[in-house]
Amino acid sequence: MSSFLAAAVQITSTPDPDANFAAAEEQIELAARRGADLVGLPENFAFMGEDALRLELAPALAGRCSRFLVTMARRYQVTLLGGGFPVPGGEGHTVNRAELVGTEGQLLARYDKIHLFDVDLPDGNTYRESATVQPGTELPPVVEVPGLGRIGLSICYDVRFPELYRHLAGASADVLMVPAAFTAFTGKDHWQVLLQARAIENTAYVVAPAQTGLHYGRRQSHGHALVIDPWGTVLADAGDAPGLAVAPIDTSHVQRVRAQMPSLQHRRPALF
Repeated sequence: MSSFLAAAVQITSTPDPDANFAAAEEQIELAARRGADLVGLPENFAFMGEDALRLELAPALAGRCSRFLVTMARRYQVTLLGGGFPVPGGEGHTVNRAELVGTEGQLLARYDKIHLFDVDLPDGNTYRESATVQPGTELPPVVEVPGLGRIGLSICYDVRFPELYRHLAGASADVLMVPAAFTAFTGKDHWQVLLQARAIENTAYVVAPAQTGLHYGRRQSHGHALVIDPWGTVLADAGDAPGLAVAPIDTSHVQRVRAQMPSLQHRRPALF
């Protein structure tokens, strides 16, 4: 069994990738200094801006993001999740890709976001992610990382689809990564409770990096990057400002909770 520190990074990304990479590295370095072995960057860590500019930058930015993750993981000797960055997709579209990179710079897992945020919120804001983002076609992976246990990937809006996390739990994930750019309007009511629900029902840790603050004068993110244990207890909360949520992960605790509350073994899927 493994015991280590996990850090969920919280930043305010902008349309300027150079500034975003600098802000991300600052937090990665701080996390490494605090002893973190697993570090997660939020969704859209390299770019938050207008769709047209994202589409223009994506061909160069995709490769740059992958190289950045490799460099940072090696430099700071952490397992690093890039929680979502644009990669060219179909005509006029990108995919929203997360990559998990090991301490030697090796690609451990990759996931393209499958659930797209198409909503009309009561505050008057409308989001149509599918207009310029192509959904992934494969379920998210779970990967065994030596010393860290089994890590499952997801991205932001996925958190509203519990069946995706049942898939990850079915693959024996100890840690569920949920990098996000959750809107302020929905986040105040739904962010924490959804993450706690995913932790409790799957008896797994949740590490949820987050965007925070105002982006390009329009979009407001909720913040509150969290680390939650398998009982649903919030172990760390980054609040509203850029920073970190850092907390210990103990995979033997996952096994203890699953023994005490064996709900995963009690499922009756044949009845549904």
